[in-house]
Amino acid sequence: MSRILLEVCVDDAAGIAAAAEGGADRIELCAALALGGLTPSAGLMALAARGPLPALAMIRPRAGDFVWSPDEVEAMEAEIAATRNFGLAGVVIGASRPDGRLDGDVLARLMRAAEGMEVTLHRAVDLTPDPAEAMDLCARLGLRRVLSSGGAATALDGASRLRQMQGHGATVMPGGGITADNIAALAAEIPLTEVHASCSSPLPPPALRQVREFGFQPPGARGTDAAKVRALRHALDQISASRPPG
Repeated sequence: MSRILLEVCVDDAAGIAAAAEGGADRIELCAALALGGLTPSAGLMALAARGPLPALAMIRPRAGDFVWSPDEVEAMEAEIAATRNFGLAGVVIGASRPDGRLDGDVLARLMRAAEGMEVTLHRAVDLTPDPAEAMDLCARLGLRRVLSSGGAATALDGASRLRQMQGHGATVMPGGGITADNIAALAAEIPLTEVHASCSSPLPPPALRQVREFGFQPPGARGTDAAKVRALRHALDQISASRPPG
């Protein structure tokens, strides 16, 4: 039985623990998942480095698009160096041109900074108008894993494009709205080797009302839920068990 790898994105110490408790295989380590994930703090990197799961740090210095200024590229190179110094397994990167195409020049610089580390291309790929061109660029740059929703709001909605992205020399890791309830439907659409999910639930309201009123915990705040990780892990194992041998 070939195990389908489960990566869970987390943005705090509780998330690291919940991902491990629920049976994740790897974590994508971020800050501010509500913004799509930013570069995690030095303290969170240090904590993840001591944890039981391999961790790939998101390298994204701000919210918004992925069109980076020269100063931001330098900042990302420094963030990659910090990730290496903490001993994490790798990084998650992405860079776009103003028209949405991947920026091969910036990606090449980031790949050089991350030499010898595990690297995932993040969902900047979902902005590109030509996914086959993007995947061919990834192959030339040596990017071996691409996280994508298939250019849609969810991976299930983007399954057709995800199929088109396969076969270009990199693993396509679906991500976006994946849960234990819909993973079987996605597996019926595309072959799965790795999946990416948040497995999150709403956080309880803060004990002090000022925490909410002052904006210290935004409305809709969510956290990694070990039970949801466990449920998705179980669903993936059922899918693996149902596959024909070989």
